[in-house]
Amino acid sequence: MGSVEAANKDANGSLTEKNPTVVFVLGGPGSGKGTQCANIVDNFQYTHLSAGDLLRAEIKSGSENGTMIQNMIKEGKIVPSEVTIKLLQKAMKESGNDKFLIDGFPRNEENRAAFEKVTGIEPAFVLFFDCPEEEMERRLLSRNQGREDDNIETIRKRFKVFLESSLPVINYYDAKGKVRKINAARSVEEVFETVKGIFGPKNEKVNHYVRLMSRLYMYKFHFVSKTKFGNHCLPC
Repeated sequence: MGSVEAANKDANGSLTEKNPTVVFVLGGPGSGKGTQCANIVDNFQYTHLSAGDLLRAEIKSGSENGTMIQNMIKEGKIVPSEVTIKLLQKAMKESGNDKFLIDGFPRNEENRAAFEKVTGIEPAFVLFFDCPEEEMERRLLSRNQGREDDNIETIRKRFKVFLESSLPVINYYDAKGKVRKINAARSVEEVFETVKGIFGPKNEKVNHYVRLMSRLYMYKFHFVSKTKFGNHCLPC
């Protein structure tokens, strides 16, 4: 057990030392998240990680972990947050990048709390694609990809799950000033113009400056605490 915990600590350490930029990408089914993530990757050198894709790839791999995930899904059970987070950590580490779009995760408050606890990483912000249900429904029914879940009943269930599970996550980060809400009912080109304004050089510099000042502040706080209180530092 100790060796597993040590391995997790090593993985977390290697990630947090890079001071990665993580952006959660949320939006209802058919809001255009995947298309815009591809545009962001092409233009701003982020690595796009889809929690759903990682789980499906693990199942296809035939690994013991993949079999467990497949069985849980067949039984209608929710895959534990820790399983999904470990797959995300592995993909982040193997990418060699330090900028990530995490698409479709966290799906609920439990996912959110577990991600921050396990990785020690808080997202730079949440990119929320806000789109009316009628428009998302129209897109899903017209995309003709042959997916089993592209029928009206299943689509409406997915809308309901998103509203009940993911909106609390959006509200949590919105209270912290970390939500970038985008009107996703427009054309792909119009939406990306707004996206570019969020990921452009000016905002990248601002985000970098904020992270740098935050680290300097915490360093100063530790130094003052040690000077004033000896080795009994105040908790940060």
